[in-house]
Amino acid sequence: MVQANQPYRGIMMTITTLAAGCFWGVEAKFRQLPGVLSTRVGYTGGHTDNPDYKTVCTGTTGHAEAIEIRFNPDIISFSNLLDFFWQIHDPMTLNRQGPDIGSQYRSAVFYHDDEQKLQAELKKKQLNETQDFPKPIVTEITAVSHFYPAEEYHQCYIEKQRGM
Repeated sequence: MVQANQPYRGIMMTITTLAAGCFWGVEAKFRQLPGVLSTRVGYTGGHTDNPDYKTVCTGTTGHAEAIEIRFNPDIISFSNLLDFFWQIHDPMTLNRQGPDIGSQYRSAVFYHDDEQKLQAELKKKQLNETQDFPKPIVTEITAVSHFYPAEEYHQCYIEKQRGM
């Protein structure tokens, strides 16, 4: 497991891994947040070594399309990232986001340490208790497993399509 707190380009940064459906749009949204230092999309949470996009799309590898986020906790907290995460997708639908169906599109928080686990579980519980969503949140909260970066053409995909 990659530890949450690490130096990055001379500053302390934290890492988290989230899944909220197709990683292209999720990555583009998180990259706009102040304090997000870098992102990369990939696959985690499965049982197949070295998966690629084609095999993950079959739904047989157990992996989720996910985004690994490196962020400066002095600018944006993990709690703020969680708030944003739950706002940008449907955490009430199991294995589906919009037209994308399958376990690879599941909602998940892949925590890197006990503090992230605790915060994610508490936030999910609070959202369910306050009924901020009309149905219970089904977001999986589990320890991060090996993260396999997606193929290069998937990295910053939306920015590449817009010519940014």
